[in-house]
Amino acid sequence: MATAYRSTRGEVPAARYARAAPLDPRAPTADDAAMAATSCTFCAIARGEIDAPIVHADDLTVAFLDHRPVFKGHTLLIPRAHVETFGDLTDELLEPVFSRARTLARAVERGCGADGTFVAMNNRISQSVPHLHVHVVPRRRKDGLRGFFWPRTTYASPSEMAEYADAIRAAISQDA
Repeated sequence: MATAYRSTRGEVPAARYARAAPLDPRAPTADDAAMAATSCTFCAIARGEIDAPIVHADDLTVAFLDHRPVFKGHTLLIPRAHVETFGDLTDELLEPVFSRARTLARAVERGCGADGTFVAMNNRISQSVPHLHVHVVPRRRKDGLRGFFWPRTTYASPSEMAEYADAIRAAISQDA
């Protein structure tokens, strides 16, 4: 019999103290994931239940314009599956999500006539929607964005937002 430890009273058998591993109260259950997916704004966009200016959609990902952009053309890329954080992203989704992020970065730059892009992801802190999303923000020299200070802007109208979505969509199709 294995010994858990020795005490002044002698050896204490390991089996006496063997227990199931405690449950991590923070670990999501299947029920939690299903509930999160049904109440998640980004999941609803991916399912087509909430209207958004979508610039790209495939079986695994959806990209759409941020409704509160840092700069006009600011796009969010999400996996269709409800994934809350980068650490939760499966190996099977890792390559497709980041491959599409790269394509989207090129398209946002071209479609918005930008000098470059800022690609970022928040993980819990500052993550306004608890669904993994990659920010692709068009950048211009001397655009005033410094560090991680992210002032927000708005589109003048839905038609202006649609123009940005159309330009990015067209730039994506150039890569195809």
